[in-house]
Amino acid sequence: MCGIVGIVGHTPVAPLIVDALKRLEYRGYDSAGVATIEQGHLARRRAEGKLVNLERRLGEEPLGGLIGIGHTRWATHGVPNETNAHPHFAEDVAIVHNGIIENFAELREELSNEGFAFASQTDTEVVAHLIARELRAGKAPGDAAFAALKRLRGAFALAIMFRGDEDLIVGARNGPPLAVGHGDGEMYLGSDAIALAPFTNAITYLEDGDWVVVRRSGIEIFDMDGAPVARQRQQSIGTSMMVDKGNHRHFMEKEIHEQPEVISHTLAHYLDFSAGTVGNFDLPFDFAGIERMAISACGTAYLAGLISKYWFERYARLPVDIDIASEFRYREMPLPKNSAALFVSQSGETADTLASLRYCRSAGVPIGAIVNVRESTIARESDGIFPTLAGPEIGVASTKAFTCQLSVLASLALKAAKARGTISAEQERDFVRQLSEAPRYAAQALKLSERIEAVARELSHVRHVLYLGRDTSYPLAMEGALKLKEISYIHAEGYAAGELKHGPIALIDEQMPVIVIAPYDRIFEKTVSNMQEVAARGGRIILITDREGAAKATLKTLETIVMPDVPEFVAPIAYALPVQLLAYHTAVIMGTDVDQPRNLAKSVTVE
Repeated sequence: MCGIVGIVGHTPVAPLIVDALKRLEYRGYDSAGVATIEQGHLARRRAEGKLVNLERRLGEEPLGGLIGIGHTRWATHGVPNETNAHPHFAEDVAIVHNGIIENFAELREELSNEGFAFASQTDTEVVAHLIARELRAGKAPGDAAFAALKRLRGAFALAIMFRGDEDLIVGARNGPPLAVGHGDGEMYLGSDAIALAPFTNAITYLEDGDWVVVRRSGIEIFDMDGAPVARQRQQSIGTSMMVDKGNHRHFMEKEIHEQPEVISHTLAHYLDFSAGTVGNFDLPFDFAGIERMAISACGTAYLAGLISKYWFERYARLPVDIDIASEFRYREMPLPKNSAALFVSQSGETADTLASLRYCRSAGVPIGAIVNVRESTIARESDGIFPTLAGPEIGVASTKAFTCQLSVLASLALKAAKARGTISAEQERDFVRQLSEAPRYAAQALKLSERIEAVARELSHVRHVLYLGRDTSYPLAMEGALKLKEISYIHAEGYAAGELKHGPIALIDEQMPVIVIAPYDRIFEKTVSNMQEVAARGGRIILITDREGAAKATLKTLETIVMPDVPEFVAPIAYALPVQLLAYHTAVIMGTDVDQPRNLAKSVTVE
């Protein structure tokens, strides 16, 4: 995940920015750069690879200046090289950016037609040229930045600097985090408090839709209507902890809200958004040559794998056997030579999953691992590693790791479909476009938090909850039930909606909440029939759907949570967020230990 640092100071800032970027290395990156205003001119140094390369470059060509911005980049649009590294310049503008500008292609075409020349392949450079155009029209720097921001679609955090004003950095947040640090005659901007910890522990966290004017004398924060807004200044614990909760009550809440950013970076690692194609990442097996694939994992990771079974079989026509790892390792599954195995684990240390991997290793089956920790045992013992790029996940109940696992699995399913010739080039471009919009859908889902909290107050009074779903919403129903069990200690079960009348319907009465996950799709009417069965028995229905689903489901519900309209392929990623928020708010209302629920551990390294 990219990192941003900005400083408006009174001593040379380039070395300070590099030191701050080092504190963001845990987020992952493939290039880095710093820009300052030096003797009235914009100047920068950039380097591919790790920060040591940038430090070497600065040692050879020092950079002066009392104001500057810096960046560590995960490649999204454009390959990881010095040309695509941030900061980017356009006339009098320097900019660094986290996230993805979804409408960059149309903006780039518009600007190119007006004569603006692009030096990189990035979406970020589009923003710099938009601002430069507004400056040409006579707008002041802050007004120019605001005008450009209103043209952008997507998830982004930005830091912008202007030649001619050595007392100004403009920041903006829409998804990825951004914080302002308060100093004595100095001000700072950073992706999180960790980067700013050496300078200050007085932090103001921007909220989605905020943009900020940062000067040595202080800050002014505005919303996307241009109206001033007030944000709390608080003491950060970034100096004493590796990861900081920021302005969130719990790590789980913070990690839920990080999902637009981490999903975007994970997808960008596997997909080429500019070309609309699956990337050329290394595989330990040839999808075109295998006849079956085994997937195994535990807990939430298993449910991510179960969702992917639908994707692999539907789009790639590749049969998948999926097992809970503790069962896989003992049932002695026959593994033909023309098969492959895929293991999913956040920590990469899960004992049952590792044992299942070793069983496949003994059978000579090629192995891939989807992990969040590249140095883990599962990663080291696999033939191929598919990192999730979720960053540190502190909350025991997995949230952002789950959606990043889904992002990797969706990318792999497209890779398999392409290799097996089951999708056309046009379909590939369409699926990649759909996935590129997943961060935006996730950000929109987060805006439902207050409404979901109201529903959670109802759930906090019950002891049993039923979740229902069909197709990929069935594993998501099980994931919702698992989350609720884990952190609120309410008994919950997830069922395939079609199984309702084969047993679970006996539990339905006027006291039983039934949470139905049902985006409007080709099987929506089937799910509505199951909802009618619940309603006829007095069950209290909480429906999670989209606008068309809400309009077509003409029956009484306790609450209907209306999601954005999401393509079927991407729906499991987007719909994961409301079920996470529902569990989270319920647990908070009940006063349980959200981040460290009883009897559970983050990494299960024993059987």
